[in-house]
Amino acid sequence: MTVVRNQFDLSGKVALVTGGAGILGRHFVKALLAHGAAVAVVDLDPGAAVDALAPVGGRLAGMPCDITDREAFRTVVDRVEHDLGPIDILHNNAATKGSDLAAFFAPTESYSETTWREVMSVNLDAMFFVAQEVGKRMVARRKGSVIQTSSVYGVFGPDQRIYEGSEYLGRPINTPPVYSASKAGVIGLTKFLATTWAPYSVRVNALIPGGVESGQNETFKTRYGNRVPMGRMAQPEEMTGPLIFLASDASSYVTGQNLLVDGGLSAW
Repeated sequence: MTVVRNQFDLSGKVALVTGGAGILGRHFVKALLAHGAAVAVVDLDPGAAVDALAPVGGRLAGMPCDITDREAFRTVVDRVEHDLGPIDILHNNAATKGSDLAAFFAPTESYSETTWREVMSVNLDAMFFVAQEVGKRMVARRKGSVIQTSSVYGVFGPDQRIYEGSEYLGRPINTPPVYSASKAGVIGLTKFLATTWAPYSVRVNALIPGGVESGQNETFKTRYGNRVPMGRMAQPEEMTGPLIFLASDASSYVTGQNLLVDGGLSAW
């Protein structure tokens, strides 16, 4: 049992987490730190998250960056590897709802090209360029684990009935087409990179969360929970164990997989 437990130890590893200051990002960073990794939090404004996580201990650095700026991100990666060491773990986690929430949640029939392109530039375009920049270094070193955050709505279509009367932080919500399309793209990208980089001992997997409680009203939580065999939404910390598995040597023979953490939703 001691040997198995040690496989989850990330001591001496360096992790870079994009979107590390977000709703799930902070939990992911905390878990990586708790398992011994040094962590670089890459986000538009990582300051508050880094301050909040400082009591966890360990080597933690905040790296402000717009990941859609490829040159800026390359500079950040250089800095991470200079300050913390070669990156062993990339959690390609950043995503956006764009600059206009009303446009993000607009009906499919009137969805704007501007919002589509803005969201895709982060959720899929930057996902590739981030993986490319870090992955080529992993390939050269012939080791590394890349975990890319997708969504259950990249696997199957949303049941729009659960959104009747549903709100998030006080506003009506839905799952828009750009979200499903971008998250499905993440899964395809993951499989491509996994098969391309496997000969270099670089593993690439997708972490696919189901619905996580984060400010939805009771109507949504009830409707969503009724669609899930376990009867509820997830808590944020329930996503961290699967991340540590994919990041660690416990998954040393796992690549190109979509790990659904969805309470059984996809098993119906």
